[in-house]
Amino acid sequence: MASEPGAVSVRQARPEDVGRLQAIQLAAGGAFRDVGMPAVADSPPLAAESLSGYRRAGRAWVAADEYDEPVGFIVADVVDGCVHIEQVSVHPAHAGQRIGAMLLDHVAAWAAKHDLAGMTLITFRGVPWNAPYYERLGFRELAETEVSPGLAARKAAEGGNLTARVCMHRDLDTQGNSDAKL
Repeated sequence: MASEPGAVSVRQARPEDVGRLQAIQLAAGGAFRDVGMPAVADSPPLAAESLSGYRRAGRAWVAADEYDEPVGFIVADVVDGCVHIEQVSVHPAHAGQRIGAMLLDHVAAWAAKHDLAGMTLITFRGVPWNAPYYERLGFRELAETEVSPGLAARKAAEGGNLTARVCMHRDLDTQGNSDAKL
């Protein structure tokens, strides 16, 4: 059952959350099948070791429901002076409640406290809940000349159809459109 929006809060990920975060990523990834991207839908989730590393580094957060169970998560790195969103996923049963936006805002506040210059991410250009969604939340597509070396290396490492993916940036003082809906 879906959570009430006010019942969801953001907290640091805990060791016992790791398996649930993988399950959330797998469930959220299933939506790619509906837009003709079965290879993305069938991609494995972040490895438990990777998620644990983000958690130990203090860069893994969960959106937890009223029972303190994760319903979404976000993990981030620092790349070229910006906080880089490596993964954000919300379980489909909780989609459309602005949980992803809440997680991004939480990381933006964390980044501001750490004097980072902005937020970056790499996402699919033509998928409605990817680039168009992030644009509504204050991100903008970077021109190739604006992509930092670290961000370019991450995009190249992802492989696949690089033209289908876009690098995006959000200034930390830009909170996006608080009325945007997924």
